[in-house]
Amino acid sequence: MYFCTLNFERMTENLSFDDIKQRFNNDKNFKLGTYIVGGILGLVLVFFLYRQFIWTPANEKSNDGWWSSMNLIEKDSTDQAIKTLEPFVKSYDGKTGGEIGQYLLGTQYMKKGEFKKALDVLADVDLNDTYISTMSIGLQGDCHSEMKNYDEALKMYVKAANNIENEMTTPMYLFKAGLCAEKLKKFEDATTYYTRIQDDFPGYAGQKTIEKYIARVSSIKSK
Repeated sequence: MYFCTLNFERMTENLSFDDIKQRFNNDKNFKLGTYIVGGILGLVLVFFLYRQFIWTPANEKSNDGWWSSMNLIEKDSTDQAIKTLEPFVKSYDGKTGGEIGQYLLGTQYMKKGEFKKALDVLADVDLNDTYISTMSIGLQGDCHSEMKNYDEALKMYVKAANNIENEMTTPMYLFKAGLCAEKLKKFEDATTYYTRIQDDFPGYAGQKTIEKYIARVSSIKSK
């Protein structure tokens, strides 16, 4: 996990935000990296919450199973991770670990560019938590975006943003919704999403220099 995030930091440390945005739009591997790194970082956070609050004997074996697959993901052994996760998910469907494994499996399908498979898996993730359930929805938006189904992508991003409001996933998916709305030339909607970030999530807004995006869509609307 450390190596995964470290490599991504090295990829971006000398880039301006406009450079990052351009690479996100034009570099498929860079774009997938942002999807997968973001998804796995959220997963690690949730893992510690599960360990502390809902790790029960009935779920212990299933939790051990998905956590062991993380070693393969960290080593970038995508095919092996998929081979490990597919039977695991079938065996522990409905268990906490099985649902987390399903989420992980979706990210690995995405990494291989198998977005339809990823959609089918992610749509079935059923967990009553904040982050994995929300990011499963958001990753479905990413899949639709990769397949150029921008209307569906926008719906999923908005759904993810509104699923359970928090400082991490809500502004992230509002931002993606804004970018997607721009692709669809829905500039009023894009302004709404960006403005909500600016008003409700100032920390994230500053990080993303959100005022530039508001100014850009406002100038387009005025033409």
